[in-house]
Amino acid sequence: MGNRTLAILKPDSVRKNHIGDIIKMILQAGFKIKGMKMIKMTKESAKVFYFIHKDRAFYNDLVEYMTSGHCIPMALEKENAVTEFRKLIGATDPTQADEGTVRKLYAKDKAENAVHGSDSDDNAEIEIAHFFSTQELI
Repeated sequence: MGNRTLAILKPDSVRKNHIGDIIKMILQAGFKIKGMKMIKMTKESAKVFYFIHKDRAFYNDLVEYMTSGHCIPMALEKENAVTEFRKLIGATDPTQADEGTVRKLYAKDKAENAVHGSDSDDNAEIEIAHFFSTQELI
């Protein structure tokens, strides 16, 4: 398994000022931040990033939401990073997320769910490259 994953603190996390709390949870879980920046995604970037969902009913709303404010993409490193980060963030629906997970603590609902986490090692590599050049990664 891979050792890197992409995390994005989504616009709702940034708006509600949960940045420090979520980063603290990430660091306490043993992840190392290899790259991080605050951006405002363009519609073009969001459409490319979420292209996998283009045929789903929520696609346009997702693009609108992800471009509605600033977000913070992070390249994270840890043994079994994808699996470990998905455990840390919890289920997409915060009502189904385990206690103590990021989404249980900070997500509003399935749409405004605080964070993104890569769902596979292959996607992690693609997603990290979407936001970071090799020169931007430690």
